[in-house]
Amino acid sequence: MSHRQARGERTLDEAVLTLMRRASETAILPHYRTLVPDQITDKASDDVVTVADHASEAILTEGLASLEPGIAIVGEEAAFADEAVLEGLKGDCWIVDPLDGTNNFARGKPPFGILIARASGGIARSGWIYDCLTGRFFSVHEGGGAFIDGERIQARESGETPPVAAISLVFMHDAQREAVKAQVAPHYRLVDIPRCAAEQYPRLALGINDVSIFQRTLAWDHAAGALWLNEAGGKVARPDGSPYRVDDGRTGMLGAASPRLWADLARRCGDLS
Repeated sequence: MSHRQARGERTLDEAVLTLMRRASETAILPHYRTLVPDQITDKASDDVVTVADHASEAILTEGLASLEPGIAIVGEEAAFADEAVLEGLKGDCWIVDPLDGTNNFARGKPPFGILIARASGGIARSGWIYDCLTGRFFSVHEGGGAFIDGERIQARESGETPPVAAISLVFMHDAQREAVKAQVAPHYRLVDIPRCAAEQYPRLALGINDVSIFQRTLAWDHAAGALWLNEAGGKVARPDGSPYRVDDGRTGMLGAASPRLWADLARRCGDLS
């Protein structure tokens, strides 16, 4: 990487951090534990949206548009309102989850955060994760390693036996759930899922969790985190080993703190379709 490219990435990181912090401080945290019922709306089965989601997305959309005018912005709430927004995933685009972990946030509990990715050709090239309560900032650029608050990190396993697994069964059909319970669960120590990708991906790199299974893999939930964990030396991929793409509409993905743990998990999962 050239010095010029590195400087450009640092400058972009600083701009994105400033934007995420502004969205957190002005649109999200003022509503934390102060929401009233009419500020929470059912969005889908077991999913809600709040006024904070909408306010944060408005701030982030405006800020990203000024950073790189003319680039498509695929925001979670915009895409929910108009599926045509998803067409932007096919080209150069920003991908925005304005409040990841909304269900937690609406209940007045952590974790929750903000996710932003920059993609082209269906692949995430840069990503950022912001923890609204702690201010931790995760950044990544393709081929450049993974960082937390500017310090490069290397993914590490928990070292526990059996390995620690956070497995989401929420979006699986009945046969998939039963297969996971029979084929996978007995080989791991199961822990609760955080219902927040902005927390789950860091856990896989920081020696807290070893493996995860994700069924629903929407771009705003996974683009930044998958790239970040891969660049940290962990592994995220489809169960067949193919890389995660933001534009293919597929479901199912495995994440692990190391390629070794990923291979073990993939072998146990087999075909869960």
